[in-house]
Amino acid sequence: MISLTSSAVEHLKSLIAEKSATASTGLRLRVEKGGCAGMQYIMALDESKPDDVVQSEDGVSIIIDHESLGYLRGCQIDYVDSLSDAGFKLTNPNAARSCGCGTSFEPQTA
Repeated sequence: MISLTSSAVEHLKSLIAEKSATASTGLRLRVEKGGCAGMQYIMALDESKPDDVVQSEDGVSIIIDHESLGYLRGCQIDYVDSLSDAGFKLTNPNAARSCGCGTSFEPQTA
């Protein structure tokens, strides 16, 4: 469903350890209206809720609510640390276009 690069996995493990989070803490990935392209990604460390979809990979978990799932199927999460920017970056095959900063997108129409 969603893939993570080795860089994303390592950074997420580091974040969880840094925050002294529990073993059930994962990266919550959500989509909501907003941003310069119409829909925006929201990411935070969180615990899963009963209705969430939880995907585990290489010892880390991605937590997604059902409303966001359709927008995120097939995404790849990477962690980039460059001179001008650092953070998790999504490559989303469901996006018709993305904004320049990469935090929002316009979904493809059916």
